[in-house]
Amino acid sequence: MSRMSAHVAPRISDVDAQGWDACLPGEAECHAYYAACEAAGPVGHTMAAAIVKDGAGIAAVAPLFRMAYRLDTAMQGHLRPLGEWLRRRAGRLVTLNVLGVGSPYAERCHVGLRHDLDDTDKSEAQRHLLEVIQGHAATEGIGLVAFKDLGPEDAARWRPLLKAAGFTEVGGLPVAVLDLGGQDEQAYLRHLSRATRKDLRRKLAAAGPVTIEARTDIADIAQDIEALYESTRAASGVDYGDFEALPRGYFARVSAALGERAVFMLYRVRGELAAFNLLLIEPTRVIDKFLGMRYPLAREHNLYAVSWMENVRLCLARGAPLLQCGQTAYAAKLRFGSRLATSVIYFRHHQPLVNFMLRMVSPFLAFDRTDPDLRALRARP
Repeated sequence: MSRMSAHVAPRISDVDAQGWDACLPGEAECHAYYAACEAAGPVGHTMAAAIVKDGAGIAAVAPLFRMAYRLDTAMQGHLRPLGEWLRRRAGRLVTLNVLGVGSPYAERCHVGLRHDLDDTDKSEAQRHLLEVIQGHAATEGIGLVAFKDLGPEDAARWRPLLKAAGFTEVGGLPVAVLDLGGQDEQAYLRHLSRATRKDLRRKLAAAGPVTIEARTDIADIAQDIEALYESTRAASGVDYGDFEALPRGYFARVSAALGERAVFMLYRVRGELAAFNLLLIEPTRVIDKFLGMRYPLAREHNLYAVSWMENVRLCLARGAPLLQCGQTAYAAKLRFGSRLATSVIYFRHHQPLVNFMLRMVSPFLAFDRTDPDLRALRARP
């Protein structure tokens, strides 16, 4: 008989924080982060957690979310009108209840295994985790199970088990990452193309009267930050629905939960808050989590370029070799020296016919194929 057991906790806050973090060491998006998201009241979905335990405590953990997923969510840019037409004409046919492994509030599927497990125990913990996730979906009457945004290392570990269980792999949105190890500011600039370096310096010189402040306590301006984020999201050329919507109070709760690990960079023009950037701090990585701007003021003062260089300087000052830059605005991030780290999604529907149909259409609805920026990059000669 296996010495491991598994269950689904209905609330992340019910899970032992120390045990959770032992499975995901060093992550700023830790138990406290997910508990703060949960307390804020998720938008468009509910949260839970899958837990595997052994004699030493929590052996494996994964955040879960349940939502009504529209298959046309990936249709962006010139495909968006088609997606809206499908929603109006066949909303029930293109909407499926899904049990997601991971979170809409993270760019990585945080499926964690305790590091002192040997390879045999890790494999056993994975099997238990997958079984309890699929069993929970069946109990809740949810047909579709999906692992959202497995990064390269996690995908390599989970691929054999998920393939054997009948899951299909499709491309997710890659994550832009800037490598800064062993560099200073001048070395970073030298790595850029001559034209980009010249343009970046010009924009920084022409930014004008911008004052910059780094804060970890935002209680007095939380509503202003929320408003900036929502206005930026409304002006975006893409709309991923509930995967981008943040609950009211998200920024204040994350700030309170993470303390020094959540830094807000504030950009003011003549005293007016023109932009903010939420950065999550880890020992070897800074996560550029959310950016909000007041238009046209931010554009007039080149605040995207200004904030980019401030983030680079923060990484260099802390000795963090990686700046994780997110899953949007790929063209600008690549131009500024980032690379794209692949991300994959695995899905399986319990009804064979529905699963077959989803497998057939999945290549055409994969996020890495339909994102406008990525399509434009692939079209370049």
